[in-house]
Amino acid sequence: MHTLRHVNITRYITPLREGGSLPALVEADDQFLYVLKFRGAGQGRKALIAELLGGEIARMLGLHVPEIVFANLDVAFGRIEGDEEIQDLLKASVGLNLAVHYLSGAVTFDPLVTKIDATLASKIVWLDCLLHNVDRTVRNTNMLWWHKELWLIDHGAALYVHHTWHDWQNPERPFPKIKDHVLLPVATRLKEVSASLVALLTPEKLQSLVALIPGEWLENEPGFNSTEEHRMAYLQLLTSRIAHADFFVNEALYAQSRF
Repeated sequence: MHTLRHVNITRYITPLREGGSLPALVEADDQFLYVLKFRGAGQGRKALIAELLGGEIARMLGLHVPEIVFANLDVAFGRIEGDEEIQDLLKASVGLNLAVHYLSGAVTFDPLVTKIDATLASKIVWLDCLLHNVDRTVRNTNMLWWHKELWLIDHGAALYVHHTWHDWQNPERPFPKIKDHVLLPVATRLKEVSASLVALLTPEKLQSLVALIPGEWLENEPGFNSTEEHRMAYLQLLTSRIAHADFFVNEALYAQSRF
């Protein structure tokens, strides 16, 4: 059974002014530091769902991902914050949010400085093809180098079809942005790793993962009659995409051949 810990935020330390979502460094009641992703930020609950599913699927594939936890934010935080923009964000995010364990001392991955082997690069590219993750580029690698290992962060921009749910039942939706993936040039073992990665993502594991999405993050979605119907759409989206892995592998190989 897939589970995530719950923590309560006890201290707001500082905003991390990266991108449009304005995450923050916070401390929780377990005494650990986390990067808090707010439900009241730009992409709201959708980004939290993508972060949860993307990060935990990466973990299922044996890739390094900082621990992800559910984080409760009390209404009191919005009252004491002086910055008006942050105050509004805190007020809009009272309740259940998502947080990622803070890797103290980690540095941003630089492909010119640190060389990654072809198998690891291929697994990460495969993952991002599956998730339609547009946000792992040279400009913003969304990977950290920590304790001599590569760690994946920030999957909130993945699964972008769920912002509209247009054509979501088509498992062969093209992903032209794969050409911009920072690791695509060294991902030369995509075909070799694909079958083993597919085998790791069983329907049972994915169902257990999708069951973790809080009901309140799934409410009032146009096009679905209930939160459970909305939840099952994520399961179908992932399982059908995995069943057609050969399609997105070939798409990535074609993009690779264009270099």
